[in-house]
Amino acid sequence: MISLPRWSWAIAALLVVVVNCVPTEQQRLLLANLNAVHSFENPRNNERPLHGRFLHITDLHPDPFYKYHSSTGKGDACHRGKGPAGVLGAETSDCDTPLSLINATFKWIDDNLKDTIDFVIWTGDSARHDNDENIPRTEKQVLNLNRMMVQKFLEVFGTKEDPTKDTIIPVIPTFGNNDILPHNILAAGPNKWTKMYANIWKDFIPEEQRHGFERGGWFYTEVIPDKLAVFSLNTLYLFDNNAGVNGCADKKEPGYEHMEWLRIQLQMLRKRGVKAIMMGHVPPARTESKYSWDETCWQKYTLWMHQYRDVVVGSIYGHMNFDHFMLQDSHDINIAVIKEGSQDTMRTAMDDKLTVQSSTEYLSELRSEWSHLPKPQLKPVPKAIRNADFHCGNVDMERIVNNKRKKEKKRRKGGNDNKENFFKKIGGPWGERYSLSLVSPSVVPNYFPALRVVEYNITGLDGSRADTVLELEPLAPADETHPDKDAESLSPDDIEFSKKHKGKKKKKKHKKHKRPKKPKFRIPNPPSASSPPGPAYSPQTLSFLGYIQYYANLTEINRDFTPEESTWSGLDDAIETKGWKGGKHHGKHPEDKDPEAPAEDFKYQIEYDTRNDTIYEMPDLTVRSYIDLAGRIGRYKPGKGPDVLSAFSITDNEEDREEVEDEIEEEVINEISYQDAAGSDTQSQKNIATTTITPNAKPNPYTKGENHKTKKKKSKKNKNKKKKKKKKNHHHHNRRVINQLWFTFVKRAFVGAIDDKELHDLFGQPRCKEGLSGGDTATTVAAATAGTSVLEKEGESDEEL
Repeated sequence: MISLPRWSWAIAALLVVVVNCVPTEQQRLLLANLNAVHSFENPRNNERPLHGRFLHITDLHPDPFYKYHSSTGKGDACHRGKGPAGVLGAETSDCDTPLSLINATFKWIDDNLKDTIDFVIWTGDSARHDNDENIPRTEKQVLNLNRMMVQKFLEVFGTKEDPTKDTIIPVIPTFGNNDILPHNILAAGPNKWTKMYANIWKDFIPEEQRHGFERGGWFYTEVIPDKLAVFSLNTLYLFDNNAGVNGCADKKEPGYEHMEWLRIQLQMLRKRGVKAIMMGHVPPARTESKYSWDETCWQKYTLWMHQYRDVVVGSIYGHMNFDHFMLQDSHDINIAVIKEGSQDTMRTAMDDKLTVQSSTEYLSELRSEWSHLPKPQLKPVPKAIRNADFHCGNVDMERIVNNKRKKEKKRRKGGNDNKENFFKKIGGPWGERYSLSLVSPSVVPNYFPALRVVEYNITGLDGSRADTVLELEPLAPADETHPDKDAESLSPDDIEFSKKHKGKKKKKKHKKHKRPKKPKFRIPNPPSASSPPGPAYSPQTLSFLGYIQYYANLTEINRDFTPEESTWSGLDDAIETKGWKGGKHHGKHPEDKDPEAPAEDFKYQIEYDTRNDTIYEMPDLTVRSYIDLAGRIGRYKPGKGPDVLSAFSITDNEEDREEVEDEIEEEVINEISYQDAAGSDTQSQKNIATTTITPNAKPNPYTKGENHKTKKKKSKKNKNKKKKKKKKNHHHHNRRVINQLWFTFVKRAFVGAIDDKELHDLFGQPRCKEGLSGGDTATTVAAATAGTSVLEKEGESDEEL
């Protein structure tokens, strides 16, 4: 009898499963060299050139039962019926990802990114949703879909037949809430899921950590040996919707063990001088009324990120499908919650799947919280005011800013006090009171498919000379720690801290040395007093510099509908019916055509690049940059600040126009120079826009060429200045103001897939008459990226807005 190797039977079984789970109605998943054995060589034994970039890909949700031109309605789920489901996906619907889109995405990565990145962060959800009662998910199906995705990663990033090509790129996976069955529910390990995924991800998990992974589903990989590690957090043990566990306070809970493992590993990395990136599926979302993590887990995580802020470079998550970020405030840490396991009764758990409506409420709550962020009394005049296209106004901002800047230089005396007060509020000049989590949009086309490439600083790691960014004291020995003011502020009097003994002489003074009682909870030591701020706070080696957000415009690629037909038919389709979103093409029926044609035109294009973005204006991705961005997004007061798009329906009433300028003029004092407040370079102060030009606008009476009558009105303004201040609360029926940054933020959150008109209905944003129309999605995305207003005014009254 002929004996066959054991692995041959496994390959044969996998082939049978693949054939059984892929229907004939759609393109099959392209698995090249399925019989080949792929593996990653240990990066410790190979010197790979660094590029300073990594890929974040999340929420693939491959669906082998997807049928193009099927119905996107609830119950059909792009599996049956006739409707607008495109060959490469049904954008803006709740249908999952066709295998044709999976193939096209990995081919594009292979052609465009593979040789320019150092590692891949893959944040889970690599199986389809359980959204069709007629085709229920099975354990075998969930596992085999994950095996398919592993194979795709290995084809692109694994070892090839040609050993001379250096294409060995680490891939770091993590559990998604749909990678198990039933979804969301993962009991304490070791269990069958942790054991099976230890085998499925054997090429990605370091051998010495596989036993630990089987126990808890967590691990880390040193993507740059002895320099940078990526931690794969098992957020299912932190996820409040996981009914199989109960938070992170009880020692018997896997969440408690997970947090202890993370604390110990971060402490070891601190001693070694190694930095870390956190990654996971479910982000630590938390607003005034909602949260995604169990409160005890959120509290510990935020405490850990604060105490190990010298180690953590950044945190990256998926799950929520839309593009945004969140700040964790260390002032929200409550030691009593961590110790006693008490829950936050003020908030409720987020829905498992966010709808457009719930996403809108969530983003609005984020903005509300950001409006209360500390801000300096003196703020910058960002490029938003210098480059913004004031489509509906003709206020001479150059004159206002320059005049007030001159007055401010004479008046301002307490600048240093203001600066120190602001620094105190944000945790020092680097904003160390906060930690940051970035959430990327998904491949599954709930909006548009998306990928993100993050650029990080490799100065000194690529053989080049490391630049000295800060003039600080030398780094203290790794084991030198001390309790600082941060730790004291986080703890009540009955909490014991870790303290270093000060020598034998002190011990001799105590004749009877009593062994201290073991504390119930011990706060980790903060960074050493002489340690410089970590790479998440101060630009240095390994700091995140920026990212490029890519998206695939499926409306253009599928070519099933014209741009006029691609607009939303109304919020009845945008907002879900009983938790299901049919998408903007719901109810339409495209003509039959060659299903292979769209794949030929498939591509990911740049939505925006933070390194040269004229809207976000972020010099880097440090926490301080995001504090500034969040603060600008959160500004609510109309007509007060450069990031507010002043939308005036200018009338012939000169007094109204003058009063508007007076209000802006007063606020310019508080908007001058973030750099002044921080003691930074003042070069950006000199780059103020000269004019704001409005198509078809009335002549500006405050610019050159003003007539004699206008000059008289200007003199009246000076004479009645005190009188006008008394009219400060006068209501302007013709005045409308919009925070352009907020509008851009929410548009990018949904990857440009929601039209401006629908964003107006969802977020209540006014639109200016001379702006761009909301129908052309590609144009509006590009316009938002370039700093052009994409607002449109349709004549509604102030009351209607």
